[in-house]
Amino acid sequence: MPDQPLIILDPHPRRLDLIFRPEDRRRLESMGRVLWHEGERASTAHIDDHLPDAVAIVGQTDLPTERLDRASKLRVIMNVEGNFLPNIDYETCQQRGIHVLACAPAFAPAVAEMALLMALALARGIVEHDADFRQGNERYSAASNEGCFLLRGRTLGLLGCGNVGRALLPLLRPFGCSILVHDPWVHAHVLESMQTEPVDLDELMRRSEVLFLIAAVTTENRHLIGSRELALLPDGASVVLVGRSENTDFSALLAEANRGRIRAAIDVFPEEPVPADDPVRRASNVILSGHRAGGLQETYHEIGRMVADELELILAGLPPQRMQKAIPEVVARYRSKAIGT
Repeated sequence: MPDQPLIILDPHPRRLDLIFRPEDRRRLESMGRVLWHEGERASTAHIDDHLPDAVAIVGQTDLPTERLDRASKLRVIMNVEGNFLPNIDYETCQQRGIHVLACAPAFAPAVAEMALLMALALARGIVEHDADFRQGNERYSAASNEGCFLLRGRTLGLLGCGNVGRALLPLLRPFGCSILVHDPWVHAHVLESMQTEPVDLDELMRRSEVLFLIAAVTTENRHLIGSRELALLPDGASVVLVGRSENTDFSALLAEANRGRIRAAIDVFPEEPVPADDPVRRASNVILSGHRAGGLQETYHEIGRMVADELELILAGLPPQRMQKAIPEVVARYRSKAIGT
């Protein structure tokens, strides 16, 4: 029906079958007229033809001021890639009451579980022992645990306490650890209410026996963790990098690991796919993972569920509750790159 709310789908790089279960597709279709689009980004003509009637846009569509001026009915833009990209006039959206949402919270539980898994693998030498065993070089009992340690009772550090940090904290608390957090975007009293200790960056580095690098990339923190900061870590510290590699001087991190002073587990890289001859493939004391921490089918289906949930609320005149909202004070300071699936 032409008077139904119009919902435009422009999900690239996500595939429709990846993020929408059949029941969530049906939910969307029950709320209005859906323009399903698959494959590459929707064409300019396709978007422009339908903008005046669109109530919702699901995807990473370019929406500068001149396009928003033609979208008089638009009430929500839902990014299903995960990052707030610099292709939207966020200020105009705020002025006109258009919600801009991102699906980043859907990835947080999976990334948090992977971060914990990597920390435990580093602490107990799981990967190295497996390789030794397959080559017939395994050792048994105490001899096999040289350099290993319990996570329980350790001092853990989090660089960043956003979506992933808040999903990770409940997983860490049963270990009875002291948890330090450095996140200048979260008030110290809020961090204390989470039963963590807010600290400055240098204290985080000096005290963290296991350090989780999970901050988003912003204008303030590119290569925040460099040679000087890494040198502050205690000997034998473990570093888990599952956030964005741009926060870290990658060469400096590998140098510290190759020296044998620290261990590292890395899921994100400056260049992806990683070149075949990249030095990281030969690094010592490092566990490598190909940007797979969040990419589970459950995660992608949660994105589709979130989209349908939020649209139900917005069309009922209620505020969105599940996806991450673009906050004007900080959204222009994000610098995460667009990613693929």
